[in-house]
Amino acid sequence: MASRASSPRLRPAPSSSSMKVLNIVLLLGAAVAPQASMQLRGQPCQPHSQPWQAAIFDRSRYNCGATLISNTWVLTAAHCHTGAIHVRLGKHSLYTHESTEQYKAVSKIITHPGYNYTNHSNDIMLLKLQTPAQLNAYVQPLGLASHCVAPGKQCSVSGWGNTINAPENVSIILYCTKVLTISEEECAATFPGHVNGNMLCAGLEGGGTDSCEGDSGGPLVCDGKLQGVVSWGDVPCISTLKPSVYMNVCKYYNWLTATMWEN
Repeated sequence: MASRASSPRLRPAPSSSSMKVLNIVLLLGAAVAPQASMQLRGQPCQPHSQPWQAAIFDRSRYNCGATLISNTWVLTAAHCHTGAIHVRLGKHSLYTHESTEQYKAVSKIITHPGYNYTNHSNDIMLLKLQTPAQLNAYVQPLGLASHCVAPGKQCSVSGWGNTINAPENVSIILYCTKVLTISEEECAATFPGHVNGNMLCAGLEGGGTDSCEGDSGGPLVCDGKLQGVVSWGDVPCISTLKPSVYMNVCKYYNWLTATMWEN
């Protein structure tokens, strides 16, 4: 099991030899697992149909996904804090300069005080932009979910994640896929001893992850609200039949709103 960050500089978590810190990525093609084959699903998003989607760069290198939640705040995973990060908004093609994009420096990084790198607890982080985003058709915030989602809900996840489990193969354009939320009991049974009440599982119908290296910090959107932040999952993500694990935004709603107000 691993958090899903694209940067190879993220060191393995010490709790288990099978738990590495990765960033989650949308799986797009077909892959063959050692014992079975699995058709991985996902397709290019309609350009700029996810105007809240943000990209976090560590200097010039793509690092994580994120979500614009107001004109001055971006929400992502805590393990995405790897160095001198900045935010790019209004992107579809990751490494192409687009007239729609906005480059934003970060003035403040606020990691949840209970974040635990080892077990992924409270893997959530707020970034305050140095200057407000200019809101338009290509850049729009997404509201936070104040209520938790029921199991079996169809939601969407998006990202520039890696299609073949290698950081150098980050997808060039934004990909989207549909997933179903999973009950707390089933989530906990899938990852014994690794899931707590602040986490949410979602995966493909029939089993399988929706994301992989490169999608960490990105949005899980249910009923037009930000319901989850991509955090971690089983590895290798390209062949697993297990769902992905998100920070459940409804459980952090009070902390998020209070922290933004105070800062």
